[in-house]
Amino acid sequence: MPTGDEHAQTLWHGRFERGPADALMALSVSLAFDQRLAADDIRGSRAHVRGLLRAGILTAEEERAILKALDQVGQELVDSSFTFEPSDEDIHTAVERRVTEIAGKVGAKLHTGRSRNDQIATDLRLFTKRAIVGVVGRILDLQQALLDQATAADNTYLPGYTHLQRAQPVLLSHHLLAHGWALSRDIDRLFDARRRLDVSPLGAGALAGSSLDLDPELCAAELGFAATFDNSLDAVSDRDFVAETMFAITMLAVHLSRLGEEIILWATDEFGFIELADDFATGSSMMPQKKNPDIGELVRGKSGRLIGNLTGLLATLKALPLAYNRDLQEDKEPLFDSLDQVDLALHALTGLLGESTFDYERMKAAADTPEVAATDLAEFLVSRGMPFRDAHSVVGGLVRESVREGVPLAELVEDHGSLGVDALHLLEEGVAVQRRRTRGGGGPEAFGPQLERYVARVGADRARWSEAL
Repeated sequence: MPTGDEHAQTLWHGRFERGPADALMALSVSLAFDQRLAADDIRGSRAHVRGLLRAGILTAEEERAILKALDQVGQELVDSSFTFEPSDEDIHTAVERRVTEIAGKVGAKLHTGRSRNDQIATDLRLFTKRAIVGVVGRILDLQQALLDQATAADNTYLPGYTHLQRAQPVLLSHHLLAHGWALSRDIDRLFDARRRLDVSPLGAGALAGSSLDLDPELCAAELGFAATFDNSLDAVSDRDFVAETMFAITMLAVHLSRLGEEIILWATDEFGFIELADDFATGSSMMPQKKNPDIGELVRGKSGRLIGNLTGLLATLKALPLAYNRDLQEDKEPLFDSLDQVDLALHALTGLLGESTFDYERMKAAADTPEVAATDLAEFLVSRGMPFRDAHSVVGGLVRESVREGVPLAELVEDHGSLGVDALHLLEEGVAVQRRRTRGGGGPEAFGPQLERYVARVGADRARWSEAL
């Protein structure tokens, strides 16, 4: 059982005759992971102290003493000279204890009018606002890597796939930017989540506000929040912003997983569309010939981990009564882990894409098989007045006969009364991809305007990101 001295250092010791059991503290302590909120805790505490001065609760001299102590604590945390004590349950306890050691008795006024409930909600919102900006920066780097490869690819084309079967040819640049557009939606979701979380809970207290003459709106403005809470119960219990941020990150991870999966497929000998850079691939401990796409595989695997983090948090939140419950301590570890893992994934994929080499000729050869022009043959018949369903049946029959009898499709097309010589040019190399002309389509004519839109979108998102820094 903790000693009386340890008991006296808890934030709630006045109510209890005995200190907390070791088993309770072992379960309760969060310092190991919430230390990363230290800068946000210092920042929130500074705003609160200035609010206490405005309310007449602190004198100007007391305010200066506490702010000076907070500055020193902040520096100690940055340079790792801060000494944590066994009684430091969390970063808030540690900071307040050290402030009191430095400032003396006046440090005990730091927590006036404030609860750890609104304190942690404030810290976590400040942290998440900043973290989202960091993730968006990484996404923009990956979008640029996709754009660089798309630009270098010029008019190179490859088969597009449905059901992992060759479908219709598309430009490689079109295929790469399909991933880029998905990432743009991820940026939108992250900024949207950031907009909604930009509300200060400071001043909500434990759950009901305060009888002291505090001004939550001034504190919110000082901390750079766009708004102030409207309901104190909601303010301290709301973790929508954590769940929303984690959903946006998880959706991002799913998109990264899909990109990783294509890299894995394309790097196989069976596809042979991409050669992985040596410094972004691994080998085998047993088989000397191997070059493994570990980045794609790890990104694919980590997406499952992030899905688990999100569903775990939602399960924690689903039945909590108002207002604060200690279950909410479980919001930080999955959020921190998801942010860390997606940062690693973005960084690695960006490097992989930037350094790897595409085999343009192999892609073109795979896309120039006659069968990928089947839809064009059907549309040729449509242009001659045949209903599409009938045209689909005619061409499907020719493909079936070609495969079954081993007869080149071109011969069957040339001999067919409704197709003939006029349709043969549709089977020539590079023709099918040229015919994909509609907006957003996979051919060169449609890609030019798409590229302009993509560059403009990435530029606008980069401007939003810069403004949020």
